[in-house]
Amino acid sequence: QVPLVESGGSLVQSGESLNLTCTVSPDTLNYHSIGWFRQAPGRAREGVSCLSLGTGSTYTADSVKGRFTISGDNAKNTVFLQMNSLKPEDPAVYFCARGFGRWCSSRYLMDTDFGAWGQGTQVTVSS
Repeated sequence: QVPLVESGGSLVQSGESLNLTCTVSPDTLNYHSIGWFRQAPGRAREGVSCLSLGTGSTYTADSVKGRFTISGDNAKNTVFLQMNSLKPEDPAVYFCARGFGRWCSSRYLMDTDFGAWGQGTQVTVSS
């Protein structure tokens, strides 16, 4: 069973919204944090947001704070990334990943803290 599967990426216009979904294996959300990351061509992977339903801890990058919201549904084994007011700098492949531990740091989000990754979903924003 694939541990994480992203969906919801699309082509939208600047200012519009998208809701990305990360579907995980059962029980994952009880024991692991889930992070969203993005990578644009020629750029390093960037941590976007993190959620731990088990501890209630979260993290959101300053670059998306106030526009992106992370949430989760344990019963449906899903984590969402609601992206509003999309900007020309937001296009990337968005990945969700399963943390080695249960916590999200409130100060940083590092991809080395995550051990399983989805295949990614493409977000494109036209101006």
